[in-house]
Parts: sequence; structure tokens; C-alpha cells
Amino acid sequence: MLRNIFISLFVVLGLAVSGVNASQPPVYAEDGVAINGYDPVAYLEHITAVEGEDEFSFEWMGATWKFSSQENLDKFMASPEDYAPQYGGYCAYAVAKGYTATTDPDAFTVHDGKLYLNYSQWVSRLWRLNMTRFIEQGDENWPGVLE
Repeated sequence: MLRNIFISLFVVLGLAVSGVNASQPPVYAEDGVAINGYDPVAYLEHITAVEGEDEFSFEWMGATWKFSSQENLDKFMASPEDYAPQYGGYCAYAVAKGYTATTDPDAFTVHDGKLYLNYSQWVSRLWRLNMTRFIEQGDENWPGVLE
């Protein structure tokens, strides 16, 4: 039990340190590419992480979004708010706790038709333990955590 508490504190502190920056952009984008270059439409429609292709890309919210097909690109272009991840693609758990953190493309949850990304598989499991409460907290904290 004590070991689990220590691990939880280590993860939370690690996320907090990784999220400390002056002002964050509204979309998590490494080198200008949103959500690690993965296709947001594939997450929601196929419940799987699929890498996007350079040939199917779109500039939105100051970042380049990549897609695995022209069909997915077209869907996103028609309604980006329906497909973009919550909290700009930052770790949903971190946002719920009041800071930002990067994400792992394979650490995700689709809930009520919305995409939530997390820092790691382990954090994703923590997220799912009390997702409803974390979503409420994240919604309260977003976008204030970017400042």
C-alpha cells in the first residue's frame, strides 16, 4: 500500500514538474504537430491510435494535425471541435490536477464521444478510476492551466 502511494506521488510530482512552463499553447504540439502526429478521427471512430500521414494534414489552432486518410481529414475539416481531443490534447489527468503534461499516443480514453489523452498507460489507468470526477475538475481548470 505504501509503495502504491509513493508511486502515485512520484507520477504526480513528475507530471507537475514536466508541466511547469510560462504560457502554454492551446494545443499540445511537439515541433508544431498536434497530438504526436496521430489521427484524432481514428481515435473516435475506430477506438485505436493510428499515426497520421504528412500528405493528409491540416493547420488548425496553430498546429499541424495529421490523418491516416483523406476521409478522416475531410471529417475533421468539416467539424474539428467534434474530433479534437479535450484540453487541447494535453494529459487529461494533469489538467484535472491543475497543470499540463505531454501525452502518450497509446494512453487514451474515449468517453461520451470525446477523446481524452494521458501522459502514460499507468496514468490512463488512474484516470479511469474516477474519470467522471476528473472530467469535472478538468473542465473547471481548462483553459486556465495554460497560463
